[in-house]
Amino acid sequence: MITHSALRLTPIALSFLLCHAAARADDLVLQRVLIDGSRASQLGIADSANAGSINQKQLDMRTMYRPGELLEAVPGLIVTQHSGEGKANQFFLRGFNLDHGTDLRTTVDDMPVNQRSHAHGQGWTDLNFLIPELAARMDYRKGPYSARDGDFASAGAAAVTYANRLAQTTSSASIGQNGFARALLAASPEAGGGNLLYAVEAMHNDGPFTRPDDYRKLNAVLRFSQGYANNGFTLSAMAYRASWNATDQIPQRAVDDGSLGRFDAIDDSDGGQARRYSLSGVWRRTGADQASKVNAYVIRNQLDLYSNFRYFLNDPVNGDQFSQPDRRVTSGVDATHTWHGHGTGINADVTVGLQLQNDNIFNGLYNTRRRERLSTTREDHVVESSLGLFAEHQVRWSDKLRSRAGLRADSYRFDVRDSGSGGAARARDNQLSPSLNLIFGPWAQTEWYINAGHGFHSNDARGTVERIAPAPGLARTRALEVGVRSELVPKLQSALSLYRLDMASELVYVGDAGNTEAGPASRRTGIELSNYYKPFKWLSLDLDLAFAKARARGAGVVAGADRIAGAVEGVGQFALTVDQGPWSGALRLRYVGARALIEDNSVRASGSTTMNGRIGYRLAKGLLLEIEGFNLSNRRDAAIAYYYESRLSNEPAARADVHFHPIEARSLRLTLVKKW
Repeated sequence: MITHSALRLTPIALSFLLCHAAARADDLVLQRVLIDGSRASQLGIADSANAGSINQKQLDMRTMYRPGELLEAVPGLIVTQHSGEGKANQFFLRGFNLDHGTDLRTTVDDMPVNQRSHAHGQGWTDLNFLIPELAARMDYRKGPYSARDGDFASAGAAAVTYANRLAQTTSSASIGQNGFARALLAASPEAGGGNLLYAVEAMHNDGPFTRPDDYRKLNAVLRFSQGYANNGFTLSAMAYRASWNATDQIPQRAVDDGSLGRFDAIDDSDGGQARRYSLSGVWRRTGADQASKVNAYVIRNQLDLYSNFRYFLNDPVNGDQFSQPDRRVTSGVDATHTWHGHGTGINADVTVGLQLQNDNIFNGLYNTRRRERLSTTREDHVVESSLGLFAEHQVRWSDKLRSRAGLRADSYRFDVRDSGSGGAARARDNQLSPSLNLIFGPWAQTEWYINAGHGFHSNDARGTVERIAPAPGLARTRALEVGVRSELVPKLQSALSLYRLDMASELVYVGDAGNTEAGPASRRTGIELSNYYKPFKWLSLDLDLAFAKARARGAGVVAGADRIAGAVEGVGQFALTVDQGPWSGALRLRYVGARALIEDNSVRASGSTTMNGRIGYRLAKGLLLEIEGFNLSNRRDAAIAYYYESRLSNEPAARADVHFHPIEARSLRLTLVKKW
């Protein structure tokens, strides 16, 4: 059903389509990428079987319900949601329930997206400010095998890079069921001896919920650039603001007895507001023997989040809603310098880097009723600072042997001040993280890889300064992997990897507080298979499969109760993409496997399968009409499930139960795109 909120955005969307501005075609590299949609070969380039780069054409062909799903282009990565649309997404990768981003390092234009010591959960990764049409490339790695990545990269790292120039000015208007409407205008005219890229986005979405999400988003990017990708600079400003209602997870028992519908809410005052503003700059110089890169950023994030997971468990009168405000300024500088060795018969590169980051954070936890504050649980001022130094040595020993060895040193300082009492506490932690990658081949268009490395994730600063049983500041991970990548079969790219990852301290989701805390040690073993087949210029097929076994380890872990709650055991995706003449389209099938919900495996969540699709038709030169469909089979599966105690208003005592957030019902969206 198309609501009045969606219709209000339609005139804005149509006005975007009628706006014309001067535009310049991008450099030759980007033009080639836009024309050729095939996946670039990684033979002789990647250091592992699980690393890759996805170009703009491939990203543009994806069907996404929400911006964060752009990351699902990474094989084996699942992105979903368990609350209102403005909240950070839920991520699954390599046997991790990554909650809102723990152990998955994400950057956009070299700016970190993961937020340390966040009010709602460590590593909070809100990608709602992302504008997919601006993404020129996404690079990814899985496992802690690169000295460059650092914090949160144990499961993987994804880096989205925005374009400096657009091949064409783009405007689009979308309208769909459940109050969906979106308008976008993006262009990059010449200005001041360079290019001035700008993009403006407005969006609204209600979702299928009984109380509409009423998600309202305004988003803008302004960038000035001179030069080219390896010799030039960019200055960027971004602004994002949003507000929403939230239908959080609901108890299965209430749905089973008919007292609650799948899309109903228990506390209809849950929701939030978010703001993000950033300034950043990147400078690059590349010569025959050396290359340098420096980027700096300042990011201001604000969040007001209201949640109620346990309903009336602790307070039968007012309910158990709580507020988690978080306000922070994150600033940082990253610098790298590479020396290229030539003329000795062995090609070698040496790279050194420095990463500085400081987070100045004000956050809290309050008991609320319908977003009105009742009492204060805690208020904190956190200053978290880090210095990372790394060096990598990459050598091509022969035509059949390459290596990359790295060493990273990190130092963290945690400073926490109780805003109520004025008390202060401090902690420090340091870590060395070595890594080694060996690449053999190619033989018959096939390369073999051995990867080993140490990584880490930082823990919440408030936990590191606890007087009784403080959490470690940095929790070490150790990983080992073997893999193979082959293009032996014409037009088929395949990659297979086997891995083991040990973590000194698991980050565990805590339902009653709505955040993450340090937990027991763990081990994950798994296998991943990725395939990309392009038999014809107009047809491509993807098949990605992954299986993982996650277990808790060490002291305190009871035999038979070593499962990690929420750790998905298997995922898979199959996609078919067509681009022939005026027609284009894609069909994507996604499977998220079963998982234990408690440590003894006595309660499990079943797997879920969804199918999304898109059909496009070019009406005229530069004019495209698209229709997208989500959950085409209208499956009644859960996007996320937890097991914990809660109490409804009519219940005399708490009950342990499965609590789930449903996958959105089948919906359609219509988009008109104009390029010139």
